[in-house]
Amino acid sequence: MKALVIGGTGATGKELVDLLLENNDYTAVSIFVRRPTGKSHPKLTEHIVDFSDVNPFQNLIEGDVFFSCIGTTLKDAGSKEKQWTIDYDIPAQFAAAAKENNVKSLVLVSSYGASAKSSVYYSMMKGKLEDYLEGLHFAQYIIFRPGPLIRENTDRLGEKISVKVIKFFNAIGLFKNLKPITTAFLAEKLAKAPKTLPEGLTILELNQILKL
Repeated sequence: MKALVIGGTGATGKELVDLLLENNDYTAVSIFVRRPTGKSHPKLTEHIVDFSDVNPFQNLIEGDVFFSCIGTTLKDAGSKEKQWTIDYDIPAQFAAAAKENNVKSLVLVSSYGASAKSSVYYSMMKGKLEDYLEGLHFAQYIIFRPGPLIRENTDRLGEKISVKVIKFFNAIGLFKNLKPITTAFLAEKLAKAPKTLPEGLTILELNQILKL
């Protein structure tokens, strides 16, 4: 299989790309990035692109499985509008191009609580993206909805605190549906999903991710 990846320089995406390159089921891996990563591997093709417009390189979005791992925080984006561009517009445009180029499978990293009807901006945005991508009718569409992620060497203080708090509550039997998982663990499940799950729509909440 040939894999296509956006968000391949993020915490989960980097782990995923490394796994795909070492996995014999994936014969080629194409990543789309803003700047060179310095990564080198016989199976890897790196495309330096302007994410604001996929049209000039739409012909490059060809393969068997499209992994969308791209995303940011409101703090890093600087505004809701910029966050929407990164978390909604970019994956939506890439997915539409992939569908037009007959890519069979789409694997999306979404979020716990994603719903187009949510009153929480982030959850609403993720839900609307899920719905839009479902409307593209990929033969196989897999949505991952993890809770908090443990990123190695993270410098986000809020993230560190929230993970510690949730782990504390988990230890006393509360908020099990928000159990933190590592980005490495999530990446392992992402790589495995297209090979083991059926065609059609599959939504994986935390419990299903842990069992995959």
